[in-house]
Amino acid sequence: MDKPEDETAIAQTVQRFVDSWNNHDAHAFALTFTEDCDFTNVGGTHAHGRDNVEKFHAPVFATVFKKSHQTAKLRSIRFLASDLAAVDVDWQMTGATFPDGRPRPERHGLLDWVMARQPDGSWLIQIIHNTDLTNMPAPPK
Repeated sequence: MDKPEDETAIAQTVQRFVDSWNNHDAHAFALTFTEDCDFTNVGGTHAHGRDNVEKFHAPVFATVFKKSHQTAKLRSIRFLASDLAAVDVDWQMTGATFPDGRPRPERHGLLDWVMARQPDGSWLIQIIHNTDLTNMPAPPK
């Protein structure tokens, strides 16, 4: 069921997700999602649909995340079907601010995605839950 080309395509979406975040481009960011996606951020705020993901991110990319920089590492891919995968991505962020402009400390967390293969062979995020693990103890090594 899992093919190297699918793993490569998923990794490319992870990179597009991070690049669009770091460019603070809400439109490009939203294009990493399916039209009917469900997005839930670390605070539990939900947006349904690609257009709403873009509308949600545009103002935060212009304010609290304006100078943010995110890195990500693909942790795991589990193919649930030939066109559906559960994907975990570890992330780190610097440069974010609080709404009053004070700098936020470095953050890290986990993105839990359900991804769907598209007819052109690309993979897009259908469901996303973001977890901020900044204040959690580091896992044992």
